[in-house]
Amino acid sequence: MEELARLAGITVRTLRFYRERKLIPPPRREGRIAWYDDHHLARLRTISALLERGHTLNGIAELAEAFDHGRNVGELLGVDTPTEETPVRLTPEELADRFAGEVTPENLAAAMDLGYLGTDGDEIVHISRRLLDVSSALVREGIPLAEVLAAGERVREHADALAELFAELVLRHAPEEDLPRLRPLARSVVEAELSLALDRRLRKRG
Repeated sequence: MEELARLAGITVRTLRFYRERKLIPPPRREGRIAWYDDHHLARLRTISALLERGHTLNGIAELAEAFDHGRNVGELLGVDTPTEETPVRLTPEELADRFAGEVTPENLAAAMDLGYLGTDGDEIVHISRRLLDVSSALVREGIPLAEVLAAGERVREHADALAELFAELVLRHAPEEDLPRLRPLARSVVEAELSLALDRRLRKRG
């Protein structure tokens, strides 16, 4: 315990307090000896970083609980599923920096339920760099993260319907193995139609 506290830059008393608050998992025990590992050190450094960013201990405890009960990266990414998206690995403090003041237990749980976020040890994995960049840009523009996530859920429903429409169209005339090769065509149609729809929306407001 003394060695862990020294490496984390805190006192043993503070470490005991964190253990009592269940901010860190219990150590592995062998008889009367308690063993801590890099996972405990990473969690302590995360707590310190989040405290520096203005999070309270109560808030950190809630975040830790949501983090510990989130789906893991295997569930998030699937197994051998082809994708054009690039996953992004983040520490909890990097996520807090991306969405300053908006990383709440509720938003974290909503992002995990949507399948945007998963966990891998002490890291968070976002399923798509593009979605991460866009959502953080929207938050910087002043849109609450909760509303961005709610909009993402609605977009997901429409995207699933569009993917089903395209897949049915292709499979009526081509073998299933052609789907990956033809997916850029589907993406181009959706991007063009969305652009035209935005044009129509702007004309109506003009």
